[in-house]
Amino acid sequence: MGYREVSVIEVREVLRRWVLGEGQRSIARNTGVDRKTVRRYVEAATAAGVAANGDVAQLDDAVVGVVCLAVRPDRPRGHGAAWEALEPHAELIKGWVADGLTVVKIGDLLRRRGVAVPHRTLHRFAVERCGYGKRRDTVRVADGEPGAELQVDFGRMGLVPDPAAGRSRVAHALIFTACYSRHCFVWLTFRQTTEAVIDGFEAAWAFFAGVFKVVVPDNMSPIVVEADACEPRLTDAFVEYSQARGFVIDAARVRSPQDKPRVERTVPYVRGNFFAGEAFADLADAQRRAEQWCRETAGMRVHGTTQLRPAEVFAAEEQPLLLPAPVLPYDLPSYVTAKVHRDRHIEVGKALYSVPGELIGQHVSVRADSKLVKVFSRGELIKVHPRVAPGKRQTDAADLPSEKTAYAMRDIDHLRRLAANEGDAIGTYADGLLGGPLPWTKMRQVYRLLGLVKKWGAARVNTACTRALEAETVDVGLIERMLVRATENAEAPPVQGTLVPGRFARHPGEFAVGGGER
Repeated sequence: MGYREVSVIEVREVLRRWVLGEGQRSIARNTGVDRKTVRRYVEAATAAGVAANGDVAQLDDAVVGVVCLAVRPDRPRGHGAAWEALEPHAELIKGWVADGLTVVKIGDLLRRRGVAVPHRTLHRFAVERCGYGKRRDTVRVADGEPGAELQVDFGRMGLVPDPAAGRSRVAHALIFTACYSRHCFVWLTFRQTTEAVIDGFEAAWAFFAGVFKVVVPDNMSPIVVEADACEPRLTDAFVEYSQARGFVIDAARVRSPQDKPRVERTVPYVRGNFFAGEAFADLADAQRRAEQWCRETAGMRVHGTTQLRPAEVFAAEEQPLLLPAPVLPYDLPSYVTAKVHRDRHIEVGKALYSVPGELIGQHVSVRADSKLVKVFSRGELIKVHPRVAPGKRQTDAADLPSEKTAYAMRDIDHLRRLAANEGDAIGTYADGLLGGPLPWTKMRQVYRLLGLVKKWGAARVNTACTRALEAETVDVGLIERMLVRATENAEAPPVQGTLVPGRFARHPGEFAVGGGER
């Protein structure tokens, strides 16, 4: 198959399925990861001490990072050598596709020309580059086991008043349909973001009082990053959400309504029977009435195919088999790619977080929720910070250069220790500089004093500081002038001059008090 970068979330999903006992072929089929890739990740996880015993707690960030470093290839281009070998023959393959040849036959013809590539790579190349594939007759798919499958689709409803915006806005319905019972749930939203979709799923689990084992969504952008008939690439945020809630994602193909026929039939039914002709006060009013409609109208009608009431079938046969409903709300994380700047910080959510200096100029993957910010480099967890508000900064002193840590962190005590280590008088002089109400404003003067130590030696600077302290003068410029003029050891010159008597001085005898005269 063609090469693509497998995200950390996908690696965790592969290992999670394996730990829970799913076979490697099934994992490759359901996740879109090549079976050989699955085997390599499983072997690396086994070497790291992970056991297939159902305990997903083994798959912490450290273990997944070790597996990624051990297995992940470093191929920055989007495709492997097999795909590149097919590029010069693209026009030839297009001609064979136009003539109706199968991929197997095209592979045989290419091998005669000395081009041997894997079948799956050739198939993907023919589909993506050469227009291979045609419509086929659809067949009715079995409903599956009760409580197993839930199909999901977005449908445009119409205008709903939005008092906050002061106007009406287009509302979309995220529609959930249980394949076995046809019981449905409708979640209305003005937005089609990852947050809105997950809010809809959380409301659906509360409505159904449980979680379905398999979710078949449409190729909506909050869930599917890159649609593909064989290997759709899902968003990290939604894959992690599925891991937290315990369901598996089986995305439908692009423009293939036959992959989710149950919910496809429900969309026009919701639009025509629930939404059309109604007047809503706002979105909350519409949502309240939608849930009532799902329970009392859609749920209690006699379904045309099953000839049963969906709500009754769901309550009797499906609901007892669902996974437990979530108890705590989901903390939705965000995923970003950030560049490490020269100050050894990255920007996430308009806040700054430090990372090790060896990553300067590189891009790192970041997962940020309401409590933590995790930074990954090539799948390895390299930093964890507590989340801070926009405009704030979270800096780990260990990430900064050792010679600049004290200045960057305004570590006054560290500066005092550095000065004291050079000499008692130097330490006392630094204490005098830093003794004011705003000591960090004098840090540059202390650094200048330490620079004089490097230039002139600790002994001379200590002597100069001693003399300056005796004169009760705290001025680094004075210390420097003393060192430049080599006057730190010179004796103070005696005072020169002649004593001039006062002009109107009186004789001392005039102040004497006689003993006999009164």
